Amino acid sequence: MPHFERILIVGGGIGGLCAAIGLARVGIPAEIIELRADWTVYGVGIIQPSNQLRALEEIGLARACVERGAAFLGWEFCDHTGRSHAKVPTPKVADAYPPINGIPRPVLHDILTKEAANLGVKVRLGLTVEEILDRASEVVVRFSDGTTGRYDLLIGADGTYSKVRELLFGKATVPVFNGLSVWRYNFPRPPDMVWGSVHYGRRAKAGLVPMSRELMYMFVVTAEAGNPRMSRDDLHRNMRDRLSEFTGIIAELRESIVDPRGVVYRPMEPLLLPAPWHGRRVVLIGDAVHSTTPQLNQGASIAIEDATLLAQLLAQDRQVEDIFQEFMRRRFERCRFVVDTSLQLGRWEIAAFEGRPDPAADPAALMTQAGQVLAQTY
Repeated sequence: MPHFERILIVGGGIGGLCAAIGLARVGIPAEIIELRADWTVYGVGIIQPSNQLRALEEIGLARACVERGAAFLGWEFCDHTGRSHAKVPTPKVADAYPPINGIPRPVLHDILTKEAANLGVKVRLGLTVEEILDRASEVVVRFSDGTTGRYDLLIGADGTYSKVRELLFGKATVPVFNGLSVWRYNFPRPPDMVWGSVHYGRRAKAGLVPMSRELMYMFVVTAEAGNPRMSRDDLHRNMRDRLSEFTGIIAELRESIVDPRGVVYRPMEPLLLPAPWHGRRVVLIGDAVHSTTPQLNQGASIAIEDATLLAQLLAQDRQVEDIFQEFMRRRFERCRFVVDTSLQLGRWEIAAFEGRPDPAADPAALMTQAGQVLAQTY
């Protein structure tokens, strides 16, 4: 039987919610604290490759995602005119599910929060941690509202700017802007769309991703020297400007980018925390330890893998240190591969955008290799 009676999860995003659901399914009670008082997410999409669907199946949620999302075959690589150069199917590793699925992020949030509520997971909003005492037999926490709590274990799932990481490991590892940013905007989906597409221009990369029967979204990757602060009121104009060289379908869609509130703009700020990701009774998962850039579409996937594996291990009658060591053995190199491969794809993009393309660059081949690696079990 599980020997944990109280686990605290700091962070109510994808990783934290999946950890709580996975723990509840093996009979371990956990509670979530979430810094945001308004527990909502921005309205673009999440890409769910087959390895993510495999992890979601382990906590009983893959079918709901596929039913409310949009399956597709993989990626078509095009030039700035829309002319196709290659198609890269995504390996299918979850037999009952498609090779890749797109889903609106608010829909995924709805699936996860409702399942957590159905399983009795307690959630407290507008709250984070201010102090952590990581002892051999328990974790003592002082919360941001001045109260305290005692737990058998603490899971830090509080994102790229993790407070848990700072309290446990200090500020030696922090996210660093890599020179690229991503823009996103929603559009109606063409009814015959069965591939996602990536369109390479001289100054930008644009992509189209189905999310439901009715919706798709466009992402645009650009080099933004110095990580400039973007005016919220001008986001739509700035996004359109970065697509000025494209023709074909991207140019047609460009003219429909008219609402600055519909643009989601994010600089890419990767990090990889060196091993180990744990103390005595505290362990970190997801973006708190491996915040990757989106070139491989794996950020949510590896966070969910972290969460489901950790729940499985914590259900075993073993010493905490032994569980944490196995978790690191099975997660660190896989997550480092995702971060490093995504960074390499980003370096090729920056070089191309700056007019010095790398003759060795082959994004389609590298993404194919990555898909094969990530299809393996972990």
